[in-house]
Amino acid sequence: MPRSLVVGDLAVPEMAHPYMKKDDDDEDVEYSPFFGIEKGSVLQEARAFHDPQLDVRRCSQVIIKLLYLLNQGETFTKVEATEVFFAVTKLFQSSDAGLRRLVYLMIKELSPSSDEVIIVTSSLMKDMNSKTDMYRANAIRVLCRIIDGTLLTQIERYLKQAIVDKNPVVASASLVSGIHLAQANPEIVKRWSNEVQEAVQSRAPLVQFHGLALLHQIRQNDRLAVSKLVSSLTRGSVRSPLAQCLLIRYTSQVMCESSMNTQNGDRPFFDFLESSLRHKAEMVALEAARKITEMDVTSRELAPAITLLQLYLSSSKPVLRFAAVRTLNKVARTRPLAVTNCNVDLESLLSDQNRSIATLAITTLLKTGNESSVDRLIKQITLFMSDIADEFKIVVVEAIRSLCLKFPLKYRSMLNFLSNSLREEGGFEYKKAIVDSIVTLVSEIPDAKEIGLLHLCEFIEDCEFTYLSSQILHFLGNEGPRTSDPSRYIRYIYNRVILENATVRASAVSTLAKFGALVDTLKPQIFVLLQRCLFDTEDEVRDRATLYLQTLSGEVAIGNDEKDVKDFLFGSFDVPLANLEASLRTYEPSEEPFDISLVSREVRSLPPKEKAAPGKRPPAGAAAAAAPVSTVDAYQKMLSFIPEFSGFGRLFKSSEPMELTEAETEYAVSVVKHIYDGYIVLQYNCANTIEEQLLEDVTVCVDASDAEEFSEICSKPLASLPYNSPGQVFVAFEKPERVPVVGKFLNLLKFTVKEVDTTTGEADEDGVEDEYQLEDFEIVSADYMLRVVVSNFRNAWENMDPDSERVDEYGLGVRESLAEAVNAVINILGMQPCEGTEVVPKNARSHTCLLSGVFIGNMKVLVRLSFGLSGPNEVAMKLAVRSDDPEVSDKIHEIVASG
Repeated sequence: MPRSLVVGDLAVPEMAHPYMKKDDDDEDVEYSPFFGIEKGSVLQEARAFHDPQLDVRRCSQVIIKLLYLLNQGETFTKVEATEVFFAVTKLFQSSDAGLRRLVYLMIKELSPSSDEVIIVTSSLMKDMNSKTDMYRANAIRVLCRIIDGTLLTQIERYLKQAIVDKNPVVASASLVSGIHLAQANPEIVKRWSNEVQEAVQSRAPLVQFHGLALLHQIRQNDRLAVSKLVSSLTRGSVRSPLAQCLLIRYTSQVMCESSMNTQNGDRPFFDFLESSLRHKAEMVALEAARKITEMDVTSRELAPAITLLQLYLSSSKPVLRFAAVRTLNKVARTRPLAVTNCNVDLESLLSDQNRSIATLAITTLLKTGNESSVDRLIKQITLFMSDIADEFKIVVVEAIRSLCLKFPLKYRSMLNFLSNSLREEGGFEYKKAIVDSIVTLVSEIPDAKEIGLLHLCEFIEDCEFTYLSSQILHFLGNEGPRTSDPSRYIRYIYNRVILENATVRASAVSTLAKFGALVDTLKPQIFVLLQRCLFDTEDEVRDRATLYLQTLSGEVAIGNDEKDVKDFLFGSFDVPLANLEASLRTYEPSEEPFDISLVSREVRSLPPKEKAAPGKRPPAGAAAAAAPVSTVDAYQKMLSFIPEFSGFGRLFKSSEPMELTEAETEYAVSVVKHIYDGYIVLQYNCANTIEEQLLEDVTVCVDASDAEEFSEICSKPLASLPYNSPGQVFVAFEKPERVPVVGKFLNLLKFTVKEVDTTTGEADEDGVEDEYQLEDFEIVSADYMLRVVVSNFRNAWENMDPDSERVDEYGLGVRESLAEAVNAVINILGMQPCEGTEVVPKNARSHTCLLSGVFIGNMKVLVRLSFGLSGPNEVAMKLAVRSDDPEVSDKIHEIVASG
């Protein structure tokens, strides 16, 4: 019997091996049967499809080669694809079943255009009504893959009949085709609901599985319908294990969407999941256990799932052991105590032949182990680290880091393990994970600082990665001067100046300068070393050495005192590079030097550029969207040219455009809020989308009766607003100086309409006064906060005056999730999340988020938010604030309390 080769959806006979190469002494090595294959030669061989007397075996081999090329990413030109397609269609005259199945695959892979589909439609429809079930099933799959919506209605009747066909292969093929068709033609597929419901009751496992998948896809946008479907099927009408797994997923989804918890007495869905743990099919029991562990359940309700997974840990089947240990690994991230009882079984897996299972077992133990077991686990990890791939090593390293933070007294053995791992072979991502872990441990565990820094210094002696060397040097410059003996690191740093490439040498020069600025006893030695750097061959290195020498010696004045010098060398750079670049590009040489303090600190996320659809109106904010990266600089320049606003001072912040009209209306208006210390300027971006109209004397009447602390002082109307030519209306308000007052603004657009002759472009002399109601908007507390990036939050926090710190606790009530609560507070404050802390791990019950910003009046603000679940979805929060002014810290608490 010849071997089979799986191509696409079908198993086909494997071709001969005309291109195989095998050495006599290398008999155990297998080579590809497609070795040396070329597109040009295969296309030549495809001429065999035109022979009057078809050679079935030869044609089969040619199609397999073509399928191989397509699956390897080989591209055919339009002409080549068309020629192959027409040639393949001639093979329908052969009655060989194997060749016919290859023809089906080839047509699917070529994806013919709509005009080419017609050529094979009749042949495929003939096969759909064939007496051979295999022809019928494959013809349905192919036809539904290549057909468009207009032809679909012609074969819909056949597909509905095929869904309830007695042959499960045909029924399954039509159901799978329906799943694909529902994405592009949902309305047509919805009409098959009765037939699909009948398929769900089928005794054939695959038919029931595909029927349930299609029925859920038809109803997925109707929550009530999905809930009813799940409720009816959980009573025991599903027999197929695959369909049962799908039903478990849908049940879990319904429970999450309806916020149903297991403590309100209504438990039918959870009881179904729990009963599925006892299903005779292992895949069903595993799926039920996995879904229960992902839910917010009590320890008692979680216990049966953990017990089942523990049982599978000792299974003889590797796939069961892997599935169980992977699920337990996920549980251990958020509920380690629940997995503790499995530790003995997990330890037995450390010697498992499958290294993926052993890796998951050790990382799970690291999350659930106690302090006394740390040293023993470290020894066991060391034994098999060299046998696993880098991706698994990274998982182990991250687990070690988490364990060390959990048991800080064990830092010495864990740092030694990480240091030894750095000396082993490994790629960039693996070494970076180790360096990041050591950096984290040094930052979080004070006792680990000196030994951790020495390990990093030893690593950069042989480090082959420029990025990691620069990262370590930067970190060494921040932490090294604060140790008991900073001089021990100078030798390692200066060696980088001598032995490394230009990028690392420049980083080493900066690090030396930081030591000189922060450690007075080392300053003479640093001077000598920096002077040697003046003879470096690289401009960047020499320029840095020159700058730092002059700065440390006082030849270049930076600020008013030594603290300013240290802030310049040691402080974090809080100006976004994109904003700095934009400001430098727009800077015009003059007698006044460039002032970096005037560069906007706000982080802007620009929307992706979209191609405007033909005939689509321009967005109301088109004028603002064309601004450069540093939008505040652009708005500042524009507003300074308007006499009414020129005396308002420095612009603090400009908001993103907010739409005040719905899409596709006759007038498009958006508003931009410009915030000054004592003023607010509202910029209304207006667009006229009616070609037959000209708008004149355009104004916006603003009702600020709900914003009592704002008083309107002036406005700047728009004289004319032609079709498709955006314009701006401005309204200015005075407010208390540097006070974050809030309020609601009601807006009414007023104008005079004049009819326009579209052929001549001339407007009537007489016009009609008209008005258009706009959406309301609010000035909120977040409008007075700039989003500012802080490169090193911990250093920035420590450099803030501790006396400015204000701490309080708040109850945030019932929330959908911890992530929703975090996002809500971030939006209320309008601050920039730091170090990726805005991302909440799945199923986490506590989280810390770090925020930074600049409050109106150019007051730097740092915030630590600590969240925790205190009950069923009840979120509690601890808020710690430090700022340049204690009053600002108090205001941040007031904003949160009122929000």
